[in-house]
Amino acid sequence: MQIIPSTDQRSKLRKHSPGAGQFLRSLGAIIWKDLATELRSRELLSAMLVFALLVILIFNFALELDATARATITAGVLWVTFAFAGTLGLNRSMAMEKDRGCLDGLLLAPVDRSAIYFGKAVGNLIFMVIVEAIVLPVYTILYGVNLFLPGLLLVILLGSIGYVAVGTLLSSMAVQTRTRDILLPILLFPLVIPILIAAVKASTGFLQGTAIADLQPWINLLLVYDVVFTAVAFMVFDYIVEE
Repeated sequence: MQIIPSTDQRSKLRKHSPGAGQFLRSLGAIIWKDLATELRSRELLSAMLVFALLVILIFNFALELDATARATITAGVLWVTFAFAGTLGLNRSMAMEKDRGCLDGLLLAPVDRSAIYFGKAVGNLIFMVIVEAIVLPVYTILYGVNLFLPGLLLVILLGSIGYVAVGTLLSSMAVQTRTRDILLPILLFPLVIPILIAAVKASTGFLQGTAIADLQPWINLLLVYDVVFTAVAFMVFDYIVEE
């Protein structure tokens, strides 16, 4: 008979576990589990990639734009693509854990709950960055806009970190419901509006050659958003998964 530890017993086990070393080993194990699972199934990454490529193809053929107009809408098209593909990945990532019973196993393990959150968040971020790394050259070829600018790449990374930090927390909440596929976008999009606006404004500025001093407020907003929402997720993740 399987003996499932109570909440108090799991809390005691976590308290008696070693500090940073145990945390990093748990974090690495969760990230490696997600990567190994995806390497075998290719279920999550392929869905995100196909969806993202279809979105930019549809925009390319639906909008007949000249070179100037294409440069103007590039940031908006890119972030719409990243946001929708990222939401698809966040939903599938947590749903796969729930459907296969892996989430219950992770919660029963004597590891810090924050290691589970950061492990899932880093795994989601890796998948999102891989999709972005494939989308950027395809977009450059289709639209004739050079996207390989250091400032733009930094904005994409900062925006992705904030998006994944909030999305991983909310997907762990939504996965417990029957309407998880619908609930996650409803919860996520209002919260990520600030980061999407800042990312689009900063991306447009880098593409149009705006001075860095004029873009500094948007970059600062991205940094603050990343720090604040990562800290909030770190503090409340334990309570959300416990409920």
